[in-house]
Amino acid sequence: MKELVKVRDMSLRYDISARALKYYEDMGLISSTRGDDYAYRMYDEDAVKRLEQILILRKLNISIKDIRRVFGAPGSDVVLEVLNEKVGDIDDEVALLHELKGIILEFIRQIKDADFSNDGDVKLLYEKARDIETQLINTGYDGNAANVNRLLEVTEKLERKPEIIKRLPYFYLHLHVSDPVAAAKLYSEVFGAEITSDEVLPLDDHYIMMEINNFPILVRPGEALQQGCSVRLASEEDLRRAYDVLIQDGKGMLETHWHWTPVLAHVTDKYNVSWMLCV
Repeated sequence: MKELVKVRDMSLRYDISARALKYYEDMGLISSTRGDDYAYRMYDEDAVKRLEQILILRKLNISIKDIRRVFGAPGSDVVLEVLNEKVGDIDDEVALLHELKGIILEFIRQIKDADFSNDGDVKLLYEKARDIETQLINTGYDGNAANVNRLLEVTEKLERKPEIIKRLPYFYLHLHVSDPVAAAKLYSEVFGAEITSDEVLPLDDHYIMMEINNFPILVRPGEALQQGCSVRLASEEDLRRAYDVLIQDGKGMLETHWHWTPVLAHVTDKYNVSWMLCV
């Protein structure tokens, strides 16, 4: 059997967040698995190699869209096409940088020609730096407006807009339970909860970050408190299945004929966590 690597170990080894790993999975670039006795996502040797390839391509500033094309096509034709396109982009960027250099040298010449013994010239220079677009429409501007306009165009083209994995606001619900590992496994089974880690928290087997319907929850050891969550399930069948699992060693009741949901369940599981389940 191939060695499996935990999410946290992958994060530490490659300096990548668990959310980024999940994003790559959602994009179909890598895949994970779960053991029968373990709630965490795990990665096999093939997934590790694929992640290394992804990270190399991202270092080359290859887009996720193009990476998907590379992995989805047989042979090397697509990757060669993508890399050649990147070479063309770099050539364009180099040309823009040369033009930017020429514009800056022209500004240097203008500044050197300014009379710094004249307070008015110094004041005008700072005004230009603070709001160059305002200076352009000011009839008192005596520099090269064409250069400034071109500067704005060049810098806009050079501006990099990398793909960013959206980070949710860092709010999460704390659940204090007697056995965080077992509880996380239970919620993974019941709700399809995604077990994650996060670079902000010193997580281990006793502090577990998870997500239910993209909402972050921290399961941590501690005295059982009065605590609860509301979860909307995809179907009545899913709700009843979740209820049947949570009610084991717990307590609860099912209600029907609500105007906003066909069935409503209130259940307190064996960890003293109260759940309101609806559809």
